[in-house]
Amino acid sequence: MFSPIINAIILLIHLFAAVIFIGGSFFMWLVVVPASFEVAKEESQRTMLVGRIAKRFGLVSNISLIVLILTGIYNASWYLPSYSALLSTIPGRLLLAKVLSVALLLIGVYSHNVYFGRKIVSLAREGKVQQLNALRKKSRVVSTFNLVMMIVILLIAALMQVY
Repeated sequence: MFSPIINAIILLIHLFAAVIFIGGSFFMWLVVVPASFEVAKEESQRTMLVGRIAKRFGLVSNISLIVLILTGIYNASWYLPSYSALLSTIPGRLLLAKVLSVALLLIGVYSHNVYFGRKIVSLAREGKVQQLNALRKKSRVVSTFNLVMMIVILLIAALMQVY
C-alpha cells in the first residue's frame, strides 16, 4: 500500500498505543490498586483515589484504543492478500481470532467502565461499604477477563509475526 517507511511508522504508532493501553491496565491492577491500601486507610477515600486515577487513565486508554483500532485496520492489510484469505490461510485465521478477541475486550472494557466504575465510585461517595465490596468482587471478575483478553491478543499478535 504505502512505502515500507510509512508502514513501519504506522506499526510503531500501533505498538506504542498497545504499550500504553496494556501496560497502563496492568499498572493499574498491579501497582495503583495495591498501593491505594497504603495511601488511604478508609475504604471510601481509597476508592475515590483509585476512581480518579482510573478516570484519568480512561481518557488515555480511550485515545489509545482508537489509535489501536485505526492502525490495526491498516496493518491488517499486510496479512490479507484478499478477503477470501481470512478463513483459508493461517494468517487470515489468526487475524480473525485477533479481531474477535478485540471485540470481546472492547465489550469487557466498556461494560466495566460504564457500569462498575461509576457505580463503585458512587457507592464509595455514599459510604455504602458492604455494597461496595460486593460490587467490587464482580468488578474483579470482569477486570481479570479484560487482562486475560489483553494477553490473548498479544499472543495472537506474536503468532501473526511467525506466520
